[in-house]
This record gives sequence, structure tokens and C-alpha cells, in this order.
Amino acid sequence: MAAKKFKCTICGYVHEGDQAPDKCPVCGAPKDAFEEIAEGVQAPAKKGLNTNSNVYTIIYAAVMVIIVAFLLVFVSSSLKERQNNNVIQDTKSQILASLNLAPADVASAYNDYIQMDWLMKEDGTLVKNENTFSTSYKSEFNAGRLHIFQADVDGATKYIIPMNGLGLWGAIWGYIALDADKSTVYGVYFSHASETPGLGGEIATEYFQKRFAGKTVVKDGQIVLNVTKYGTAKDASCQVDGVSGATITSKGVNSMISTVLESYKPFLLSK
Repeated sequence: MAAKKFKCTICGYVHEGDQAPDKCPVCGAPKDAFEEIAEGVQAPAKKGLNTNSNVYTIIYAAVMVIIVAFLLVFVSSSLKERQNNNVIQDTKSQILASLNLAPADVASAYNDYIQMDWLMKEDGTLVKNENTFSTSYKSEFNAGRLHIFQADVDGATKYIIPMNGLGLWGAIWGYIALDADKSTVYGVYFSHASETPGLGGEIATEYFQKRFAGKTVVKDGQIVLNVTKYGTAKDASCQVDGVSGATITSKGVNSMISTVLESYKPFLLSK
């Protein structure tokens, strides 16, 4: 007759014999801590999913990915309108900055100062932009939709032209505001995506942008406004010193100005 088996419920030690030992030789547990192991009886199969299996891991990961993705889509959708409005307000604040304005209430100030969002035709005449307010004038420019904003500042007409170009490390953009004569700079605003702080990033500073005020844009039918290497500007009427130590970014600003304004020449030369 086969010996019986007894298992210590404390440490798991298995003893074979007619009865359990008086004391577990491994952990010292008393006799009543042992329970007999019934031979030939299989433990009942666990119901449900085995949490230690690969299938469980895969299913769990898939469910979590779906839940997180759903939450991200929901949050993005919920915030989309607010995000779009923030982009619009930021674009309007940049347009106002070219007019040397930094209002606390951008939406109200924009409505007060900006009278019209025009589109330039090939002959230089203007037609009202019937589309919604744009926040990407690079794509508008590439599509041949040349915007001109007309503003009234203290009773004087100003024209603002969006600009876009390429600096040392990425995109640069801005707005140039002209007096009613379409040839004198009233103010500018520049920004960038990734220019070096303290070097190319200086194009976004008021210190650099103030250098453009009063400069001549057009002379004898040509675009004469240009940015030179720092310290080399000779004609104070139309040349602007670039940023010290940022020659490539300065060249990028110069190229942006000349390329964009050349496209707007029909308007700039119109009477």
C-alpha cells in the first residue's frame, strides 16, 4: 500500500508516511499544520482568464491602448475649438505688433484698428477676402492669395503685409506695416521656429525690429529695403544692420523681405 502524503501548509514541505510528522523538519510547524494530499485527485481548473498567460498580457495591453487613444481623441476634440481660437488670437496679436501695439484685449483691439483684410489682384488692385481669417500666410502666399491688412492708427492709414521665409534652423515669419505712401516702414514684427537664442533669435526682439522704422521700401520702381551683415549698412534710408553673429539668419530675413515684397510690387507701385 502506497504511503500517504502530507503537506505542510506553512512552508510546503511534503512528508510521506502513515501520518503527518509531529513537527515539520523544515519550518518546525506542529502536526496540525499538515494536510493530507489526496492521490489521483486533480485540482479543479481555474475559471476565467489566466492572468499569467501571454494571451492575458496581449489583451490587457490592447484594451489599455484603446482606452488611452479614446481619451486622447476625446480631449483633443473637446479642446480643438479653444486651441483654434488661441492660434487666431496669437496671429492677430502679431499683426497688431507690427503696428507697435501690444493690447491686453487682442480681439477688441484688432476690431478697432484693422479695417479690412484685402487680397491683391495681379494688377495691384484689392478685393475683400471673403474667406475665414487665416493663420497660415505661408500656405496662402504659396497659393497666390496675397493678403494686405488695412489699418487705421490715430486717423492714419497703414498697410500690413504678411511675410514668411527660412532662417538658419527653420521657418521665420513676420509682418511689415507701411505708411499710406506704401513705401515707408511704420513697424515690423518677426518671429521664428528654432533660431539660436542670443543670436538668430534676436530677430524677434524689439531692439532689432525698431531698426526698420522709417526705412524706405520702394525707390525708382524697385524694392530697396534690405538687411545687411551687421555693421555694414551704408544707406541709412533703406538698409538695416542684421543681427551680430547671426549672418545666415539675417540673410534669411533679407531674402524673406525681398521675395515677399517683390510679389506685392504691383500694389506698392500703384497710385
